[in-house]
Amino acid sequence: MSDIWTPAKIGAVETVNRLAMAPMTRSRAQPDGTPGPLVARYYAQRAGLGLIIAEGTQPSADGQGYLATPGIYTAAHVQGWRHVTSAVHAAGSRIFIQLMHVGRTSHPDNTPHHRQPVAPSAVAPDDRIFTATGMQSIPEPRALTTDEVRQTVEDFRNAARHAIEAGADGVEIHGANGYLVQQFFAPNANLRTDAYGGSIENRARFAIEIARAVAEEIGADRTGIRLSPGATLGGLKEGPEGPALYRHLVAGLNRLGLAYVHLMHLGNEPLLADIRALWDQALIVNRPGRTLEDVGSDVRSGLAEMESYGQFVLSTPDFVERLKSGSAMNQPDRASYYGGGAEGYIDYPTLSEAVGA
Repeated sequence: MSDIWTPAKIGAVETVNRLAMAPMTRSRAQPDGTPGPLVARYYAQRAGLGLIIAEGTQPSADGQGYLATPGIYTAAHVQGWRHVTSAVHAAGSRIFIQLMHVGRTSHPDNTPHHRQPVAPSAVAPDDRIFTATGMQSIPEPRALTTDEVRQTVEDFRNAARHAIEAGADGVEIHGANGYLVQQFFAPNANLRTDAYGGSIENRARFAIEIARAVAEEIGADRTGIRLSPGATLGGLKEGPEGPALYRHLVAGLNRLGLAYVHLMHLGNEPLLADIRALWDQALIVNRPGRTLEDVGSDVRSGLAEMESYGQFVLSTPDFVERLKSGSAMNQPDRASYYGGGAEGYIDYPTLSEAVGA
């Protein structure tokens, strides 16, 4: 039986423990999408975890939705990420960069080209988004043509290649949380009549094609994907066919031999059991709201090879050390989650710093 302190093999990567840092948008990139000067320090501070999964990173200008999020599709982006990956490796951890195309969850004011958002179909999410001039309604997106869907797959391939050039150990495809890949899953966001809409098989096709392209480019053993079955973020409704779609999807992804599936688990236990049965590689489980007392339970039970944590790690750079000693974690400052500088980003104290203060 494994516990969270035993090493793990996640695809091509060996980790010193079975704890992962979940990807979290922090909006500290430079205006051109290059990781800012504090980013390397932020991730290196948290390198006690076996695997760092870096924040959502756009694979193209169309993929950006929020202010000051990083990209991985230009030479400047690659150079900026090299500082980050080098710092994490020097601190003893491994790092995957999450590739996130937000689809319709965007606004022209937040992108470098100021164009209309793109999505599976021209359906707005009935939501608002923060921009430099304050909160604004998200506009109706433009439906991608079939050729543009295929080009977006190539954008992910290109971004994955750039991530490896930047020193990342692998990439995680963001197929969760209401963004473009999940938008293709949801019948209320995907009204397409081509090969990417309608049936379960068609709505899962985009995700599988991205995974195949990325695996071809950098190796399946350096490719992961994050999923959030049943999540309604961004106004998505996967409907009664949702669980069947995920069973079909995971079976298809399993045939590609990817390094891992990273599951944001929202409570459908029968579906979680089915996904585990269908999946032969590593499973990383994130349970929103998991208490410190329950840390390690999914690894101990054999359900997961790793567990991922977000807010605990955001606020506590020495999360691993405090977990081992049973010490209290820092309280996160929600006001500084997004944007800004060092405050609420790299200034959370370690336990020794807090005691000595």
